[in-house]
Amino acid sequence: MSAEGAAVVVWYDDPMRDPSEARGEGGPRHDRVVVLGCGYTGEAIARRAHAQGRAVVVTSRRAERREELRARGFTVETTPTDATAAADLCRGAFAVVAFPPDGATDRAVAPGLGVAAAVTYLSTTGVYPLDSGLVDDDTPVMEHPPQRVAARLAAEDAYRAVGATVLRAPGIYGADRGLHVRVVSGAHRVPGDGTRFLSRIHVDDLAAFVLASERARGQTFVVGDSEPAPHIDVVRWICHEYGVPEPPSVPIESVHETLRGNRRVDASRAARALGVTLRYPSYRDGMRREQGVSRPE
Repeated sequence: MSAEGAAVVVWYDDPMRDPSEARGEGGPRHDRVVVLGCGYTGEAIARRAHAQGRAVVVTSRRAERREELRARGFTVETTPTDATAAADLCRGAFAVVAFPPDGATDRAVAPGLGVAAAVTYLSTTGVYPLDSGLVDDDTPVMEHPPQRVAARLAAEDAYRAVGATVLRAPGIYGADRGLHVRVVSGAHRVPGDGTRFLSRIHVDDLAAFVLASERARGQTFVVGDSEPAPHIDVVRWICHEYGVPEPPSVPIESVHETLRGNRRVDASRAARALGVTLRYPSYRDGMRREQGVSRPE
C-alpha cells in the first residue's frame, strides 16, 4: 500500500500478530523471512515472523551468538559478507537487514539482495541533526555527517539501490532494556536540565513495523511511539513508578551522544501507510512496572 493510499488501522492484542492478518489485507506476505544480524531487535522480528507461521532464518557474525540463537530454536547462518552469499541465502525471501554499518559489508552484501522478494533496512533517527526538533519523513538528514552517520546513510543508499524500504527508528527499548532499566539500576544520569525531547519505540512495535514494511517497496519512514517527551519527565515518571530516587544531572557534553539529541519523531505516516497501531504508544505503556523490571532491593 502506498503512503497516500487509505489504510485501515487496527489494534493488535497479540504482540506477535501481524496487523494485516486482522484486517484481511490481500497484499503479498512472503513465507520465508531472513533476518540478517539477529541482535536484540532482530530476535524480536524473528519471533514475530515465526509466530505468524513463516519459515525464519537468522544470522549473526559472532559464533557465540549463533550458538545462543540455535539453543533458542532458530535456524541460524553466518551473516553473509558478499553478494553471492547474500543472494544464496535470501533468494525469494523477505530479507531484513538489522546489523550496524561497518563501512564495507553493506556495499558488498546489498547487490545480492536484488534476488530477494522484498528488503527492509533498519536504520536510525540518528541520521538527523541533534537539534532537529520535530522529525518526520520530510526532515532533511545531516548535511555534514560525522563518519558513523555517513556510514549509516551510505548503507541506506546501498539497499535502496535494490528497492529496499528503510525504517529509521529512535531509541529501542523493551521489558529488559531501556531508560527505565538504567534508572532503576542507578546507572542513569540526566543530561543537562533534562528538557530535551526523547523519542523511543518498543521493540515489539518496531518488529510489527518491520514485518508490515515488506509491502512498502522502496519508501523511507521514521517510526517511533506517539508521545515524545522531555527527558526529565520520563525519568521522573520512572522514579515514581518504581519507587527509586531521581538520578543526578550531569553536563550534557559528558553523556553519550545518543542522549544529547532533541528530536520529536512523528511516525504518523508510517502508521497510516503500513496499517500499524502501536501496542505501546507511550513510555507509560511500555515501561510499566508489570512489564518485567524489578526494583532493586
